[in-house]
Amino acid sequence: MKRQRPGNARSIGNGLKLHRHEVRSVPGVRTAITPRPGTHARFSTNRFHETWHILSDDHGAQLLARLLWGLSYQARPGTVMVIGREFLLPTPFDADPADPIVLVPGWCTSFDDHTAAQLKRRLPLSNSAGTVRWQTFGLDPATAPEAIERRYATGYRSVRGDIARRRGLLVLTPATPEDCRTWALDAARLDSARRGTDYAYLDDWNRGHDGEIQIFRHFRTMVAVAGQARAQVLSREDDWTPDELRYAVWHEAEHVRGDAHLRVRQWSGREHVLGDHAAPMLAAAEVHSLDDLAALGAVETYRRLRAAGTKGLKLDMLWAMEGALTYLDRRMIPSDRRRAMLTELGEPLATPPTPRRRHRAPIRPLPR
Repeated sequence: MKRQRPGNARSIGNGLKLHRHEVRSVPGVRTAITPRPGTHARFSTNRFHETWHILSDDHGAQLLARLLWGLSYQARPGTVMVIGREFLLPTPFDADPADPIVLVPGWCTSFDDHTAAQLKRRLPLSNSAGTVRWQTFGLDPATAPEAIERRYATGYRSVRGDIARRRGLLVLTPATPEDCRTWALDAARLDSARRGTDYAYLDDWNRGHDGEIQIFRHFRTMVAVAGQARAQVLSREDDWTPDELRYAVWHEAEHVRGDAHLRVRQWSGREHVLGDHAAPMLAAAEVHSLDDLAALGAVETYRRLRAAGTKGLKLDMLWAMEGALTYLDRRMIPSDRRRAMLTELGEPLATPPTPRRRHRAPIRPLPR
């Protein structure tokens, strides 16, 4: 198959080039659309808290939005979108393998377990029947702030669709074209710039959610760390249950990243105690229990650690201690609380960097 040109590998604009595959002997499916080989975006999938997740970064979310928006105008029965293994990475948490993703227009195409099993046997789709231009004219105007405001001014709208794993495929089936466009807009609005991650649910609350899109700013780095941690865990022992392996990889990844000391609160036996790697560091501030940390407070403890010249001390430890006291992940500490803590600590508030001015080369007239 023809590969994407390197200069176009990150292209996700209107008129995106995709491959069309004629699918035979798969009941209900006649045509499969796939990204072209060489496309930069990568995805992963997992199931956590009884919810199926599609995982990627900001770039992947924008591509997914384009695919869903174009699919919402599909009226020919038997056409599906397939994101195969070439565009998948292991999960960024425990390096479990990801499932191929199939987007199905539920209003004109039926897709059951038997269809999924037959399509799974045909993967990877290697012989392209041609290139299609994926038109998404309306997506950019629909994501403008004023358009978003108008869209949600009428109130909450229920979203219908099915998100399920079928025979080794993660199948997303929006019920109507409008539901498909809603998923596309939710994906297009994701932005990991503020907190390093962002997410959007794909369905209404019903004692939980069936599907979610989640992105991470450092998605590929997280995948690499999880892969290294998994390899190190398996090199020591290979007799793990799936859950035991998952927890072991999570803990090993903390060592690979060098932030094991940021687990300030951990469960041991029947109570919460100081983390195994946080306790030696906090001992320099005469903090030997969570009660000692609560009595001093995160700011005073950090001040003592800094005065003791604790090696490897960074502001992440301040947020980790505050998170341990408030039962929050350190990355979820509100920005106003962070500013208040820095003011109490006497640290200058960080100012956003001034954007660098870019100069364009002058256009020279062509020689006569």
